[in-house]
Amino acid sequence: MSTDPEFDVVVIGTGPGGRGVAPALAEAGRRVAVVEDELVGGECPFWACIPSKTLLRPSQLRAQAAHVAGVSVPELDWAQIRDYRDYMNSGLDDAGKAEWMGGIDGVTLVRGRATVPQRGRVLVGDRELTCTDVVIASGTHPAIPDLPGLEREHVWTNREVTSLAEVPESAVVLGGGAVGLEVAQYLQSFGCAVTLLQRSERLLTREEPEVGDHAARVLREHGVDVRTSTSIASVRHHDGRTEVTTDGGDVLDVERLVVAAGRAPRIDGLTPDGVRVEKGLIQVDEQCRAAPGIWAVGDITGEAPFTHVAGYQGRVVVDALTGGDRVADYRAIPRVVFLEPEIAAVGLTAQAAREQGMTVRTTTLDLSGTDRTETFGKGLQGGVGLVLDADDGVLVGAWAVGPDAGEWIHTSALAIKASIPLDVLQDFVPQFPTFSELWGVAFRQL
Repeated sequence: MSTDPEFDVVVIGTGPGGRGVAPALAEAGRRVAVVEDELVGGECPFWACIPSKTLLRPSQLRAQAAHVAGVSVPELDWAQIRDYRDYMNSGLDDAGKAEWMGGIDGVTLVRGRATVPQRGRVLVGDRELTCTDVVIASGTHPAIPDLPGLEREHVWTNREVTSLAEVPESAVVLGGGAVGLEVAQYLQSFGCAVTLLQRSERLLTREEPEVGDHAARVLREHGVDVRTSTSIASVRHHDGRTEVTTDGGDVLDVERLVVAAGRAPRIDGLTPDGVRVEKGLIQVDEQCRAAPGIWAVGDITGEAPFTHVAGYQGRVVVDALTGGDRVADYRAIPRVVFLEPEIAAVGLTAQAAREQGMTVRTTTLDLSGTDRTETFGKGLQGGVGLVLDADDGVLVGAWAVGPDAGEWIHTSALAIKASIPLDVLQDFVPQFPTFSELWGVAFRQL
């Protein structure tokens, strides 16, 4: 009997990680199977990044218009917004993406849920796929807290809230991270009365305190009732509504409870002997290897839960499987919350840098530090901040709050990635007038 594997590589999951791995390996001459048990394309195009940013854009435009002299604030037409969202998420139909993936020469698309009993064997229903290597890119699902009275079928997660058909008249959003903040802003813009609950004392707890303060201010100005240091004590579902009781005794009776308080890795049955799991996450080395013949990419590794990181890790794995020696470097991964104004960060916070033993120097600069701000509109608020490793004279962290900050954060991201010396950064000459001028001034302040 032949012992030759059916495939060179089996990729589990067709999100940004798997989508990056499979075609590249096929192009390199490998026989690849891709397994998907939901929609081909993963979470991002159907229930996450794409529909959420599509729903955010009208509220961003409306907020921007309110700052511009002589411009009327536009009305929002929910029916048209919803129709465009349905266009952007393909109506939750993956036929086009499946046809593309399955049509790649060297790639076989297999529908169903995969398990990996051991290296080289992947089971999908009654089919066994044999291979040399397995790449796990299975992603995550919403984490539902164990709250007294909560019934899963009566709450929304990112999936329901990005594919909503009608806007609820009121909602409690649980979670002060990026997803919770974005959901709160666009629901409020569409006429929903939103209360945002965050257990910690500030929003965006992994960022600098100033960033969390900016986020709270932005949402409150938008009309969101932001409550920090507040947890849910119990939930009661009744008559198509949900009653939320906080740990402070407040009772919030709303049409919808939206849970945006974290994600859980989808790794059941995917961790054979030799794969190490800590806190529910697959542990990988600098080439994203989890064990001999087993690789993992994306949110399930816990490195950074972003679409762009999953794609990056996929490229690292492709390089390793084709004989390269590339290693992953997560020092300069940008993080953006697409509110209006946008909130962006990259690298380390000052506290994290000190915990790594660095001698830290920081500086901040208000958004008014560039003339571009007033040309862009009235009453804009925000700013930038930098974290410097003073011993080595290189930037290790940065944040920005302002219009399109998700675009111009990349100046500092590249500076961190390339370890550009401070004296070079201080000689940086940005275009006038732009928001990028803020970096030049801040670099010189250091």
